[in-house]
Amino acid sequence: MDKRQHIAIFTTASLPWMTGTAVNPLFRAVYLAKDGKRDVTLVIPWLSLKHQKLVYPIDVTFSSPSEQEAYVRQWLEQRISFSADFSIRFYPGKFAVDKRSILPVGDISEVIPDEEAEVAVLEEPEHLTWFHHGKRWKTKFSLVIGVVHTNYLAYVKRESNGRVKALILRYLNTWVVDIYCHKVIRLSAATQEYPNSIICNVHGVNPKFLEIGKKTIELQQSSKRAFSKGAYYIGKMVWNKGYKELLDLLRKHQKELSGLEIDLYGSGEDSNEVQEAFQKLDLVVRLYPGRDHADPVFHDYKVFLNPSTTDVVCTTTAEALAMGKLVVCANHPSNDFFKQFPNCWTYDDSKGFVEATNNALKEEPSELTEAHRHELSWEAATERFLRVGDLHGVAANSRKLSRRPSKLLGSTSLNLQRNMEDASAYVHYLASGFEASRTAFGAIPGTLQPDEQLSKELGLQTAETQKRSSHRFSF
Repeated sequence: MDKRQHIAIFTTASLPWMTGTAVNPLFRAVYLAKDGKRDVTLVIPWLSLKHQKLVYPIDVTFSSPSEQEAYVRQWLEQRISFSADFSIRFYPGKFAVDKRSILPVGDISEVIPDEEAEVAVLEEPEHLTWFHHGKRWKTKFSLVIGVVHTNYLAYVKRESNGRVKALILRYLNTWVVDIYCHKVIRLSAATQEYPNSIICNVHGVNPKFLEIGKKTIELQQSSKRAFSKGAYYIGKMVWNKGYKELLDLLRKHQKELSGLEIDLYGSGEDSNEVQEAFQKLDLVVRLYPGRDHADPVFHDYKVFLNPSTTDVVCTTTAEALAMGKLVVCANHPSNDFFKQFPNCWTYDDSKGFVEATNNALKEEPSELTEAHRHELSWEAATERFLRVGDLHGVAANSRKLSRRPSKLLGSTSLNLQRNMEDASAYVHYLASGFEASRTAFGAIPGTLQPDEQLSKELGLQTAETQKRSSHRFSF
């Protein structure tokens, strides 16, 4: 009898932070484990209380990893209709305020014992490996798959000296992803290009949204009014999450959109500025705090306006389509996956936005077919992931992506390629092993090894013990 395949999914965030890299890897773990053919472990960051307060919602903190695991599982049980048979483990992390991101502390690959190290999925591989100092991922795991979620270059370009920073970041990302990943899956062409990468949306929608969409279809088929409200937008209230693009479009075409009323839902660092700017428009714009997109308040909206071009694959667009709404979005690589759905209307310029928006307010959405509903589901996303990750039918321990060159395949050139990659990996190992060089490239001070508090909370060796027993770099 074949042993079950071991898959470890490492990600850069965890609930209760409602961000894509907390939610999507969680659902990936659940659906990969659903058929019982795989032992799946989700590896998520653990933050000390001080750092939890910087990123998690007010009054939601945890005193132990087991407490946070219970929270994650309870959240999940409310959204799926089957038993979720997967494991959760934690790695030490710290929250970088300037990057609004959680960075790993120490060698997080050690969370998975060597005997279970078969397949690793790195959600945001560049993010997880910028400052990695420890055993090489390709050495420890038979297969390492990177899933690229974020268009970091688009965000960096908006900063001061953005073009120079983006150029440096592009090379850094390419370097670490090549060193540490066998395969790279890009969710859309809106991400940075990587050599030999595959573009495929391997994300689905929370099943709750498909249930809402099913009720919409029932209303449409019974000739009852399915929608009583007009247009809305939901997103974290920071300028680079679509609010700047939306403001520019509305400001430029106030006369042509004089009949438009739009409700905006979001909370974030730029809330005050966003509210002040939109309230100056000669249009009816109502602003509300952010809330769960599955909340009943959204069920009656007919049109979702999403002009954002910084997303890779916008989760809220997929959710709106699953609920049976019309979506107006930019003709942009991040929206390529959605173009197959008849309720997705794209525009090329600001005039196209006006035309699509006015038409959407007049028209009724098409009923979602079963094929379209399936394409949006996590079942379909998992099928796509298994296919492009080349994981179908791979028995446990039956596959080892050996990096030793075959004599039959041009051993000299392959040896040279391997030696160059090994040398490159060793340079990264050395550079990431000194506090000065790490902080110079943006790491948080004190992230080379877990501190005493993190070590105690996770039951790890103390930082001093780790220094004495740290392993050497291995190819």
